[in-house]
Amino acid sequence: MSLPVRTDRIVVVGVLNVTPDSFSDGGRYTTLDDAIAHAHEMRAEGADLIDVGGESTRPGAQRVDAEEETRRVVPVIEALAGAGFALSVDTYRAEVAEAALKAGAHVVNDVSGGLGDPDMGRVVRDARCPWILMHWRGHSARMQQLAVYDDVVADVRRELSERVDAALAVGVDRTALVLDPGLGFAKTAAHNWQLLARLDALTEVGLPVLVGSSRKSFLGSLLADAGGAARPVGEREDATTALTAYAATQGVWGVRVHEVRPSVDAALAMAAVRSAR
Repeated sequence: MSLPVRTDRIVVVGVLNVTPDSFSDGGRYTTLDDAIAHAHEMRAEGADLIDVGGESTRPGAQRVDAEEETRRVVPVIEALAGAGFALSVDTYRAEVAEAALKAGAHVVNDVSGGLGDPDMGRVVRDARCPWILMHWRGHSARMQQLAVYDDVVADVRRELSERVDAALAVGVDRTALVLDPGLGFAKTAAHNWQLLARLDALTEVGLPVLVGSSRKSFLGSLLADAGGAARPVGEREDATTALTAYAATQGVWGVRVHEVRPSVDAALAMAAVRSAR
C-alpha cells in the first residue's frame, strides 16, 4: 500500500464522517447509502483519498467504544473498497485500524500520532501501510487545556519528530510516514496561524505533510461578524479554499477538506501558476 501521489497538484483528501456528532457534518452520512453516495460525489469532484472516521474528535467530544467505532466504519470501507476507492481510516485505536485495513482501507490517519494506542505501531508495521501522524497532546475532552507552548512551531516540530522516532523504533518504514501539525488540536487560533505561517518547519523534516484546516473554529473566529459571533461552520468554505491555495505554495503533500471541488480547483490553479514560472 502506498500514499496517493500527484504530479499535477497537491493531494486532496475528502472527509467522510460517519458519526452523529462531528463538528461540521455530524449526522449527515450515518447511513450506509448516504455515506457511499457522498464518497462517490467526492471522488467525482477529484478527491484522491477518502478519509472515513467513526468517532468525533472535535473539542469536547466524548469517546465511543471500539466496538461502536468499528461498527460505523467497517461496512462503509468494505463497500467503498469494493468500488475501487483509495481509503484512509481516521482512528487512534489499533483495534479499529486493524479491522479497517482488513476491510480494505489503505492508510491509517491517526490524530494521536501513535500516542492514543501503544499497539498502533505494530498494526501499521505489519500492514506495511502509510501512517499519518498528527500532533496531539490529549483527548478531545481536555485538549484545549493543553494548548501551552514555549514556541508552538518548534514544539510541534520536536514533538512530531519524537513520534517519528517512536514509529521507527517499532519497525515502521520511514517512507510510510506523513506529518500533520494538528491545527485546532490543543492549539489556540494564534497557534494555528503561526503553524500555517511556518509550514516550512515541517516540510524541512523531509516527510510528506498534510494540512487540515477545513471549516475549523479559528476560521469561524477570523470571519466573525461585527458583534463577535463566529461565522457558522457551513459558511467557512471560502477561507478553507484560500488556505488550500496557500498550502499548495508551501510544499505540502496534501490537504484534508470537507468540500472537495473548491480545493481541487485551487490546487490546480496554484500548480498552473507554478508551472508557468
